[in-house]
Amino acid sequence: VQLQASGGGLVQPGGSLRLSCEASGFNFVDYALGWFRQAPGKEREFVAGISWNGGRSYYLDSVKGRFTISRDKGKSVVYLQMNSLKPEDTAVYYCAVARGAWASSSEDAYHYWGQGTLVTVSS
Repeated sequence: VQLQASGGGLVQPGGSLRLSCEASGFNFVDYALGWFRQAPGKEREFVAGISWNGGRSYYLDSVKGRFTISRDKGKSVVYLQMNSLKPEDTAVYYCAVARGAWASSSEDAYHYWGQGTLVTVSS
């Protein structure tokens, strides 16, 4: 299994970024996917998850209404659209593949991880 995350960078507060994670080596349509993040000096935390068919999505409370997770089964890619970014969104963002079809906010529910992409929100 390989997960290649991209799309991170430096953005001003209020700006937008779209993260992508290209997946390979497993049956993409059978598993939920998630995005996590780890800020400097903090524990990794769940940001968003999406079910196997895209029918359900879940978000960290602090990103609801600003972030949107989506998936493209034809391209085997999961996206995280991030709008109205805040300095507290600064972190390394990781994509992950769940052990089953339904998303979870628990790290234990995921067993494959990408390498991470850095998002810095600063003026």
